[in-house]
Amino acid sequence: MSHTVYVGLGSNLDNPIQQIKQALPALNQMPQTTLLTHSALYHSAPLGPPQPDYINAVAVLSTQLSPLALLSQLQTIETQQGRIRSAQQRWGPRTLDLDILLYDDRQSSDPVLTLPHPGLYQRTFVLYPLYECAPQLRLPNGQRLQDLIAACPPQGLAKLSVVVS
Repeated sequence: MSHTVYVGLGSNLDNPIQQIKQALPALNQMPQTTLLTHSALYHSAPLGPPQPDYINAVAVLSTQLSPLALLSQLQTIETQQGRIRSAQQRWGPRTLDLDILLYDDRQSSDPVLTLPHPGLYQRTFVLYPLYECAPQLRLPNGQRLQDLIAACPPQGLAKLSVVVS
């Protein structure tokens, strides 16, 4: 059975635009997974400690992988692109961050993977690229994505005119 998954991409180290451009085809090469579409790239200010600005996007996947198997594949891609995980530094700079935002309409609070992603509802750098991919999306809690967009001004988020294939 195939599942629709929305993945958030972010990078603010080692040529962030190139990191995102490299990650998109890697998503399509995961087993039992197809990249359906993706948003444009967006420039955003970082959350957390002082650090470089981020480049963000959202990808839409069709996968037969379970949520945890998909998470493992995403973390492998992050590692291949130079991501170093540090338990001490949450929201720190990174070469690549791949977050499962939505996995079908699944809701769970598993300690390893919370679905939907807990930051989904208020982060402009997630909401706007997600809206670009699925403007009619209704979230698992019944809320319409367009209503979240209407209540969440872009706050410095800038869509880039970089071509991503």
